[in-house]
Amino acid sequence: MRPGGSGGLGCHSTVPTQQSCVGRTSGSGGKSPSGGALPLFFSNLGFFLSETYLHGLKGSLQATFRTVRDTISMAPAIQVQVRGHGGNGGDDSRTILNWSADETVAAIREKRITARRYITTVLEQAKRGASLNAFVTLLRDQALEAADKVDAAISSGAAVPPLAGLAIVAKDNINLEDVPTTGGTPALQYARPNNTAPSLRKLITAGAIVIGKANMHELAFGVTSTNFAPFALPVHNPYAANMIPGGSSGGTAAAISSHVVPCGLGTDTGGSVRIPAALTGIVGFRPSLGDGGSERRYQDDYAVVPISHTRDTVGTMGRSVADVTLLDSIIAGQARPQAANLTGVRFGIPRVLWSGLDENLEQVVIKARQLLEQAGAVLVDADMPDLITLDNKISLPLALHEPRMDIPAYLKASNITNVTISDIARYVASPDVQKLFKLVTDDAFGGVYNDALTVHRPALQRMYADYFLRANVSAILFPTTPLPATPIDYVNGSGNVSINGGPPQDTFGTYISFTSPGSDAGIPGLSIPAGLTRGGLPVGIEIDGPLGSDARLLSIGLAMEKILGRLPPPKLFA
Repeated sequence: MRPGGSGGLGCHSTVPTQQSCVGRTSGSGGKSPSGGALPLFFSNLGFFLSETYLHGLKGSLQATFRTVRDTISMAPAIQVQVRGHGGNGGDDSRTILNWSADETVAAIREKRITARRYITTVLEQAKRGASLNAFVTLLRDQALEAADKVDAAISSGAAVPPLAGLAIVAKDNINLEDVPTTGGTPALQYARPNNTAPSLRKLITAGAIVIGKANMHELAFGVTSTNFAPFALPVHNPYAANMIPGGSSGGTAAAISSHVVPCGLGTDTGGSVRIPAALTGIVGFRPSLGDGGSERRYQDDYAVVPISHTRDTVGTMGRSVADVTLLDSIIAGQARPQAANLTGVRFGIPRVLWSGLDENLEQVVIKARQLLEQAGAVLVDADMPDLITLDNKISLPLALHEPRMDIPAYLKASNITNVTISDIARYVASPDVQKLFKLVTDDAFGGVYNDALTVHRPALQRMYADYFLRANVSAILFPTTPLPATPIDYVNGSGNVSINGGPPQDTFGTYISFTSPGSDAGIPGLSIPAGLTRGGLPVGIEIDGPLGSDARLLSIGLAMEKILGRLPPPKLFA
C-alpha cells in the first residue's frame, strides 16, 4: 500500500485506460491550510481489499480521517467559476448544457450535433464544477467511446435507440459492472460488482451514456451528502456552495442542478431522491414500491448497495418532469404520460405535513398552492393526525435492522467476496453514519422489527388507502422538506438545525419528517420545484399518490410544472 498520486483529494482512477476523475478541492486548491497536500491513502492501481489489508487498515484510516476532518473544517467556502464558451459552430456549450433530455437526443439523432461533441461538452462542465464534489468517478474514456459508437451508427443510417447519446449519471451505490460501486464508504472504494442494476442497464441499452458515478451521503445513511470519506468529501449545493445539497443522492442532484447532465439516477429509502431534488431546484421521483414483487415499479434487487429491501428503490431525477418521465418510461417499460388538466384535480392537504415550516419556505409553498388553485385545482383540508406517530414505529426499525441481512446478500450477489458487513462498519468515515451504523451492528431495533414490518407498516398502508378514498383526492400535496438548504456541518456531517430561531432539532429527522411516511407505505412521490426563497434557495413541493398511480402522478406533475414554472439556473452556472 502506498499513498495515492496527484490530482487532489479523492481523485482516483481505478481503470486508468477507461476512467478519469474530477480533482477534489476544499477551497484551497487541493492543499491543506498549512500548504501541504491533502492525504490520499490508497494506491490507484491494482489494489484490492485483502484480509491482510483490512486487518491493518483501521489505525491508518483513523489518522487519515482526523487529518481530513480537521482540514475540511478549516476550509473556506468554495468558489466555482463556470463560463460558457463557443463550440465548433452551431450552439455554444451553454445552450447545449441547457437542453432537456428530449432536446439532446433529438439534436444528436438529427445530426445537429455529434454525440462526441455533446459528451465532450458535458465532461468539460463536470470538470469546471469539480469543487462541488458531485462525482466520485468520471468515466471519460468510456463515455467518449460510447459517443463515437452512436455517431458511427447515425452516420451509417442505422436505427438508434431512444436515448442514443444522452449523458446521465448514476449514484455511486447503483451497480455498474466492472466499475467501482463505493457506496461512498472506504471499505467498498475498490469493490467491482459483476452486475449492473437493471434500471441502469435498461437506460444503457436504450442508448444512454453513463458519464460518471455520483457522490452521496456515506452508505446513503443521511440527508446532507456531507461525506467524510477521503475519496468523496462533502457535496456542495450549486445554488449556494456553503449549503448542503440534501441527500443521500446529493451528487446526482448537484450534477443535474449545475447543468452537467439533464437527468440521472438516485436512490430513495426515506427521501433520498426527493430531498436533494427539493434543495437543488430539480425534480425527483420515487416510484411505487408497495410490498415488493409486482407492486415494485423498478426491479433492482441486490444490485444497489442496500439499506432496507422494504423501503429502498432507485429513483429518477431531472431538471424537468419531462426528463424524469423519459427515464421512467424506459425503466418501467410504459408509455410516457401526458400533462393532466388540473381543473378539478383534488389534492389532499394534511395539516400534519404543513406544520413547523421555515417562514421563508412557507411563503414559497403557500404561493404555489395559490397558483394551483387559480389553475382550477381543488385543495381539500383533510388531516392525518396519527401519521407521524405511526411512521416513527416503522422507519428506523426497518432502516437499522434490515441492513444486517441485506448488505451480506448484496455483497454475495455482486460477487464482492473480500468485504464483509463488519469491514464496512469498521471503516465508516462519517461521524453521523458511524453512530447510525453502530445501531445496525448492535441490532438496536431487532426486538421491534417484526412488529414494525407486520403490524405497523400494514396499518400505515391502510391509513393512506383510507385517506385517498375518504378525502376523494388524486394526490396529497405538501412541502418536500420543512426548511430549505442549511450550512454544511464540517464537524458532525449531520448535526442539528433550527427552524425560525427555535430549539435545535436533529437534522436527519427534520428533513425526512415529510418524506418518510410515504416511503414506509411504499407509495409513489414526486418532488417539483416550487420557487426560491428570498435568499435564493430552492424549495420543493411534493405530491404523493396511491400505490400504483405512478403514471397519473407524473401526469399531474407535468401540469403542475407548467403552472409553477421552472427555476432559474444557479447563478454560478447561468
